[in-house]
Amino acid sequence: MPPATILVVDDEPLVRWSLTTRLSDEGYRVLEAESAAQAHERRREGVDLVLLDYRLPDGDGLAVLKRIKETSPDTLVIMLTAHTGVELAVDAMKQGAFHYANKPFDMDALVLLIERALDTTRLRREVSTLRATQARPYTFDRIVGASAPMQQMRGLLQKIAASPASTVLLTGESGTGKDLAAKVIHYASARANQPFMNITCSALPETLLESELFGHERGAFTGADRQKRGLIETADGGTVFLDEIGEMVPALQAKLLRFLEERTFKRVGGAQDLRVDVRVIAATNRNLEDEVRHGRFREDLYYRLNVVPIVLPPLRQRREDIAPLVRHYVDSYNAEFRKRVTRVHPDAMARLEAYPWPGNVRELRNAVERAMLLTDSDELSLDHFPLGSGLAPRLGSGVALPDTGLDLEQLERSLVVQALERAGWNQTRAATLLGLNRDQIRYRIEKFKLEKPAGEPA
Repeated sequence: MPPATILVVDDEPLVRWSLTTRLSDEGYRVLEAESAAQAHERRREGVDLVLLDYRLPDGDGLAVLKRIKETSPDTLVIMLTAHTGVELAVDAMKQGAFHYANKPFDMDALVLLIERALDTTRLRREVSTLRATQARPYTFDRIVGASAPMQQMRGLLQKIAASPASTVLLTGESGTGKDLAAKVIHYASARANQPFMNITCSALPETLLESELFGHERGAFTGADRQKRGLIETADGGTVFLDEIGEMVPALQAKLLRFLEERTFKRVGGAQDLRVDVRVIAATNRNLEDEVRHGRFREDLYYRLNVVPIVLPPLRQRREDIAPLVRHYVDSYNAEFRKRVTRVHPDAMARLEAYPWPGNVRELRNAVERAMLLTDSDELSLDHFPLGSGLAPRLGSGVALPDTGLDLEQLERSLVVQALERAGWNQTRAATLLGLNRDQIRYRIEKFKLEKPAGEPA
């Protein structure tokens, strides 16, 4: 790593000489300037830190500081002064100075101050690099598909990302990419450099979920041996993603509603109102209007979340996107698995495009990943997508693809009915046969209004 560059700006030659000599001995690259004009000229050579005198022959040091922060806000400045007045130091700090040092210098103390300042610069750059690395996978290019529903959705995501909208609701079946959409909104917005905090509402019991969201005070409950900041507080300035919001219990829904209305909250066991600025993105695969009608979801919270609704279309409604998605995943897994698959056989692609994909994009990605892991050739064929691999129900299960003359909705319904009949209407077993989870099969049972035939065992 090249040495840091320090610019010494002072009209006294002896001061410049003593600083340059010591800092060069410490291994730094040192530039000198004796005036404000010369300082601005030398900054073009690339500077990490500026030691800036208050009194210059052609200007005021604070004016130079202001221009540095306007044109290069990441450059740190330590002010040098022969005056010990507190007001000067306060003015400098208000305008962005890292610190100040009084003349005559304690050179050892000044070197330590410079090291601390440069450590701050390095940390900022590392954080900036890390955030850029995190954001890279979540550009709009990751939203693959040229179908009309996807073009419409992409345009809506771009508008929301550029807007100050504080609440967004993502709805759609499991596997449609709601988590990806949430991250794209965040990393394409002005909040990109602030935290993105993600929590799945169904993953924790009520008491722990409240603590994770809002934090808690020491002694708030058994085991709370110290104060803890919640995700909402940690995300101040950024985004909170509440996945599976439809699973949140009513008591916590009320507290979330209060936060959304007032932008204030209390930690569990706390009395003080805390205020933060976050964008809340909620997601669910449930029909929240139905949940409201059945009394499982607060109507007022639903309307508060539904300010900017986005519906992510299922894959079966945009079949023209299947081929581009397959190519995208093949390219991705080529790089990850160090393979050289260059094509998908037309028969295999036809099968992929004909399948209804009840698990949506997630299921398609898993199918391509499995095929890429198994192949030793440069082509994916029908054999790499066997019906028994989860791409469709296993042949041995007694569930088979019906006549392809059916439309996609009928095809999906037929598969669910076959699986339920084969499993004796045991939802868990039927979900396993179809490669789904219980929530996914329950959604389809409600969607198709399926009821267990009379006489079937409970």
